[in-house]
Amino acid sequence: MRRILGRIVHNWHLKLAAVGLATLMYGGLALSQNTQTYPGEIQVDIVNQPRDTVVLAAPKPVTSVRYFAASGGPAAASTFLATVDLASLNGKVGIVSVRIEVTTPDPRIRIIGYDPAFATIELDQLDTRPGVPIKVVHGTVPDGLTLGPTTIDPTSVTISGAKSIVSQVDAVRADVIIQTTGIDVDADVRLIPIDKLGNPLRPLEVTPPTARVKIPVLSNSQNRTLPVNPIVTGTPAAGFEIESVTVGPQVVLVAGDADQLAKLARVDTDPIPMTGVSANETVTVGLALPIGVVAVGNETIRVSITIRPVSGTRTFSAGLRLVGARRDLTYAVATDRVLVTIGGSTADLDRLVGATLAMDVDVTGLKAGVHEVPVTANLPTGTTVVSVTPATVTVTISDAGASPPPGSAPPSPSPSGG
Repeated sequence: MRRILGRIVHNWHLKLAAVGLATLMYGGLALSQNTQTYPGEIQVDIVNQPRDTVVLAAPKPVTSVRYFAASGGPAAASTFLATVDLASLNGKVGIVSVRIEVTTPDPRIRIIGYDPAFATIELDQLDTRPGVPIKVVHGTVPDGLTLGPTTIDPTSVTISGAKSIVSQVDAVRADVIIQTTGIDVDADVRLIPIDKLGNPLRPLEVTPPTARVKIPVLSNSQNRTLPVNPIVTGTPAAGFEIESVTVGPQVVLVAGDADQLAKLARVDTDPIPMTGVSANETVTVGLALPIGVVAVGNETIRVSITIRPVSGTRTFSAGLRLVGARRDLTYAVATDRVLVTIGGSTADLDRLVGATLAMDVDVTGLKAGVHEVPVTANLPTGTTVVSVTPATVTVTISDAGASPPPGSAPPSPSPSGG
């Protein structure tokens, strides 16, 4: 028994190593027989993308996955999940390299390796730009057709996307086709962001993505040039009036049926309300054209309206006020009131009603005696003296203590009257 046990433990470490090597070789053989490679493309999904960032280009797909399948069966693209986690970037923008993680929901499969192991991703800041205008492009108009004014709803949109691309946007383009049959354009058209050269820009989000474009198309129509008649409605604010109305252009080219055009002597603009307005205004308006008549081209009508204060005159009874009188002299004025006619805007004249109005009699430097002194006034800005009756008054000046001549009256301010 001891001899048998001795033979077993003799060189035991060599025997143990041989058993381990045999086991490893057998496991390697079994693993090599069940190790496979999936050669198809697996799209890489982005997770935990930082807020307010945009991925300019999606990461390239995983093209090779090496895996061990216990069952030895083939795998499909849905067997694997490839992701890149951007949580660690903390809002960083630019070109970054991120490790790709490939997993599988199948417990019978163990992933050994895959290519590529890293993805190169370019991140940019998210930017939003409202109020981007819409340009309608319709190409060449077929012979024999005339286009009416183009209407767009809405007239502008909001663009969102990578800041480096949004900064290049000049407008959004709506492409329409003018049919040779002469059918009016009335359709929702997809909008394409473009740069100043008209080149499309992608990827960008347009809100709303479409616009309603309407273009009347006339066939076998006649043209006629007619003057533009601006239509102004309402009354300006109290104390103001319309001084002038100018329009540009003064004439427009319109198209339509010959009988309809013959009835037109001019074309009116859309109404321009001026109720309560007290300042000059310049507005852009459309034309109020009859059905079947359209303006040729997209001409813009600009109307400039000049407002001025309403001017007038009013006559007031005003008292007299001495200016420059000396204490050692006595002054006697032949009358204590004059009639003064004042001109100005209605609003300014209204403010004078009920106010204390006095005219000035300047006696500065005058000595004892009888003098004819002109009557002057210091009026509020915007008003002026039109006339004063009498224009001069007799002022008798004497030494202090002397009796004033009979019939003279001392000057005294007096409330105004109308």
